[in-house]
Amino acid sequence: MAVEDREAAVKPPRRIGGRFDPLPADPEGPDGPDQEEVYEEAEDTCLLLRAAVEEVRPDDFVLELGCGRGVISKTIAPLAQRVIATDINPIAVDLLRREGIETVRADLFSGISWRFDLVLFNPPYLPTGEEEVLEGWLNSAFDGGATGRETINRFLEALGDHLEAGGGRALLLISSLCGASEVMEKARREGLTAEVVARERYFFEELLVLRLALPRWGDSSPPAMKS
Repeated sequence: MAVEDREAAVKPPRRIGGRFDPLPADPEGPDGPDQEEVYEEAEDTCLLLRAAVEEVRPDDFVLELGCGRGVISKTIAPLAQRVIATDINPIAVDLLRREGIETVRADLFSGISWRFDLVLFNPPYLPTGEEEVLEGWLNSAFDGGATGRETINRFLEALGDHLEAGGGRALLLISSLCGASEVMEKARREGLTAEVVARERYFFEELLVLRLALPRWGDSSPPAMKS
């Protein structure tokens, strides 16, 4: 894909009041009002999307975890061999299936036995106390537990078993709010290499995209941690 085409593919949606416009709900559709229970694209979505467009290869078998409204999977689908999207939120799964994307409901890798060339994940990373838990499915998009790393740690623990050996990699979106150094150290303990490939700073946090991979065969050096 030409550079200008890639730039057009990740042009962020119009902002209103500091937030991105949500995808329009169909008031006539059976689940129209429920779309409010699905995470809207925001700055973190766009940062991960830009990194994914640069990373994906035409022969990649891609898995997106926590697909939400599906903007990343829909953009990546024409650029890869095959894309599967998942979400724990059944409303998100239904929305994306209607868009023609192969979508399954799953909690991270639960029930998924395949290995992938590329895994994409924008996890719930906000440190969340019991009094901050939201009602409904939308909470699953924000609630990262007390440290913000509860779901991220589970993802890192299972990732290696779902990457293709000798070339499989993952892009993980994280925030400084959940402790970037702790996340990278956890990745290293799980036998993964980790490097920052994209970042954006805001007044209250910094967003980062980590590229994670299994060490190449014959590489005896420890997993690298770059910043």
